[in-house]
Amino acid sequence: MSIDHIDTQDVFVPTDKGSDELKGGSTRLPPDALELLVLFDGKLNLGEVIAKAGNLADAAARRAAQALASNGYIELSRGSLDVEIDFSYFFGNKPEAPSDAALASAGSEAGAGAHKLSLDGYYVSIARRAADKSRPEGASPDIVLAVEDDPEMQRMLRFLLTEAGYTPRVAGNRAEIVNALRTLPSPDVVLLDVVLPDTNGFDILARIRQHPVLKATPVIMLTAKATREDVLHGLAGGADGYITKPFDPEVLMRGVRAVLGR
Repeated sequence: MSIDHIDTQDVFVPTDKGSDELKGGSTRLPPDALELLVLFDGKLNLGEVIAKAGNLADAAARRAAQALASNGYIELSRGSLDVEIDFSYFFGNKPEAPSDAALASAGSEAGAGAHKLSLDGYYVSIARRAADKSRPEGASPDIVLAVEDDPEMQRMLRFLLTEAGYTPRVAGNRAEIVNALRTLPSPDVVLLDVVLPDTNGFDILARIRQHPVLKATPVIMLTAKATREDVLHGLAGGADGYITKPFDPEVLMRGVRAVLGR
């Protein structure tokens, strides 16, 4: 949903995610978005909410509404889930390279990560491991997006993720990746192959980390490319973990649980 595409006459309603987090006091929404969230009630349209908020400029309120919709806290009352997150530049210019500081930090970690991969088949960066948290009772299953172009591997991942209680999404090329990322609710975790037909996983990782809505989404590289240099590339680009192919199903689920904080 680009800011310009939010219709002020659209009526939004808070989702259970928003209600549960507000009741539990665990929300991490910025103040502007939190203020709007408590005003949406399924009767007011965005224009009316902006007017009630009073102290928010129109553009700031639209950005806050975009953040709420993109993270699943509100949805259109007509039930549309495919809200237009702005991907106009996602595959435009070449993404920024990792900073020298990121490379230095990842360099000190890459050797240990590659060694653990050779022993255990997976590696999750301790620095990026999510804080322990449990799912609220009755909450919707976590959504796991698997970016993988091999049809057999797609079927396997769908089966494994469904059996483990997750909601799987699968994408194998640029168009499918954009469609899967822009569909709300946004993915809770991305499993990302490196070798893809019309792009590569490291490029996708960089673009996710530079996207204002998706930048905090946990990403695990799921790939056969797992040398020290590959791990360095992934960690410097912001990957939360690495899993080698072929993989043990329990190793995959262990990595997903780790980045989710389970």
